[in-house]
Amino acid sequence: MFSRSYTNLVDLANGNLSVLDYGGGGGGGDGGGGAGRPPRARRMQRTLTTPGTLAELDEDRAGSVASDVQSSLAGDRLIVVANTLPVRGERRPDGRGWTFCWDEDSLLVHLRDGLPDDMEVLYVGSLRADVPPAEQDDVAQALLERFRCVPAFLPKDLLDRFYHGFCKQTLWPLFHYRLPLSPDHGGRFDRSQWEAYVLANKLFSQRVIEVLNPDDDYVWIHDYHLLALPSFLRRRFNRLRIGFFLHSPFPSSELYRSLPVRDEILKSLLNCDLIGFHTFDYARHFLSCCSRMLGIEYQSKRGYIGLDYFGRTVGIKIMPVGINMVQLQSLLQQPDQEARVAELRKQFHGKTLLLGVDDMDVFKGIDLKILAFEQMLKAHPKWQGRAVLMQIANPKGGTGKDLEEVQADIDESCRRINNQFGRPGYTPVILENRILSSVERMAYYTIAECVVVTAFRDGMNLTPYEYIVCRQGIPGLGGSGDDGPKKKSMLVVSEFIGCSPSLSGAIRVNPWNVDATAEAMNESIALSDSEKQLRHEKHYRYVSSHDVAYWSKSYIHDFERSCRDHFRRRCWGVGIGFGFRVVALDRNFQKLTVDSIVADYKKSKSRVVLLDYDGTLWVIM
Repeated sequence: MFSRSYTNLVDLANGNLSVLDYGGGGGGGDGGGGAGRPPRARRMQRTLTTPGTLAELDEDRAGSVASDVQSSLAGDRLIVVANTLPVRGERRPDGRGWTFCWDEDSLLVHLRDGLPDDMEVLYVGSLRADVPPAEQDDVAQALLERFRCVPAFLPKDLLDRFYHGFCKQTLWPLFHYRLPLSPDHGGRFDRSQWEAYVLANKLFSQRVIEVLNPDDDYVWIHDYHLLALPSFLRRRFNRLRIGFFLHSPFPSSELYRSLPVRDEILKSLLNCDLIGFHTFDYARHFLSCCSRMLGIEYQSKRGYIGLDYFGRTVGIKIMPVGINMVQLQSLLQQPDQEARVAELRKQFHGKTLLLGVDDMDVFKGIDLKILAFEQMLKAHPKWQGRAVLMQIANPKGGTGKDLEEVQADIDESCRRINNQFGRPGYTPVILENRILSSVERMAYYTIAECVVVTAFRDGMNLTPYEYIVCRQGIPGLGGSGDDGPKKKSMLVVSEFIGCSPSLSGAIRVNPWNVDATAEAMNESIALSDSEKQLRHEKHYRYVSSHDVAYWSKSYIHDFERSCRDHFRRRCWGVGIGFGFRVVALDRNFQKLTVDSIVADYKKSKSRVVLLDYDGTLWVIM
């Protein structure tokens, strides 16, 4: 593992890793297998077809001649880059080798449904499994051949500082509207974690470059773990087609400006061709940050939003992700699904079930939801003995004092409510601290009268979408899908989550207002069946037509549109570190030469010389 942090970010961004050493005292020979040094990895065969160096402004003009090559989406390859690969791996029972399978819950798998049939997809990311260095070459080769996946193996020390450090202690809280304070450094910004983040992004870029064909490939980067990656890729290939999608919220400029490396991240993202967000608010916050911190204004033309960044237009895409309808309907047709639904109907017979499905996280507002349910029982006694809140809390393995306090508050609230309102045969609040199987989760969705989401900040949250589809059911299969009474569903959702704007029939709440949330819960289960049916039909039309395939197809369409001028313009790379950018000019642009300037100067009769000295402009006539 790396034994010391790296402080020269300019060299790091330029790819100079020579100052990094590995733990261990022994010195190895040239063979690369010395003690204390990891074995030299066998490099994958490259598909690189053109040099990756960028022409500088003082180079010969022939180095940046524009090409008339037209990009075509059909037949091209998409390289999807994310923090983790969409595969699950575990060691074989005999300890010899590994077994891998697709992670069917991963969005990265489902986005292929919206791509052209002849478009190849290659994945680059890290593995959730801890593969020893001696086995990494064999695992990498197997993943490439069987799954078209290219793993990036990060040393444990680097992974801790990159993921558990900068990602989870700085970016995750900040993007969810908490100031990025490092508890291990007295509230100060931990620069060593930022350096680890940059280095990890650099290693991801190396894996991408090893399999990249810059003339034909599209590179689609996902989420906040890889915000620095666009800069590394753009340095090597000035016409590479780079897209990015942020799956978390983007904070307002008032919060984002507190980040010490705010400019570096913004400039890196602006090396993309298209930047995607779930909602208009997230995009608006990003545009505001670009304006206030970099002085870059956006323009909107015929429904498209773009930023002019040194001659390049960086597109802004606003499109909330959807669910995989095919996968969800397949789960509803599982042989044991109908039996599980019948079992739950019997368990909650005569009760009105409100359902919450959330990760155990400080931002999900589970404690506020339970308090609101308690207030509803107090304010509307008719629901005592009838209304049940079933809260499924998926343990995510997070740690920290804040999370422990939230868990303690939730447990205490559940005990208090059940002691006060419970009776034989009636438990008001049921808390499940476990991950339910997909079949069991779908069964709960099917019987719930209302789903309640009170997160006070969440990037998207697809729980309401899944609930709507389950309430619709599959016609002819029994349960909620029978051809009989019209389907109905109700939603109480926080106004601070990404799916809220798309669910116009939901009752939106401010989760911090416990009394208002309690009234929303009461209204949701007290509405007439006809009103519930109208809202359900409206939601189902949207959810079924705006699925994950629609999302990826729409993004790729705008991605291609944003890159269509790549080979029609002259491009030069300028700057160092995160100040690097590509200057794009019209193909008819020509650099001034000393000879042409001197010749025109001699022929002119009226001359003006402008001299700039220390910010003062002097005019000599």
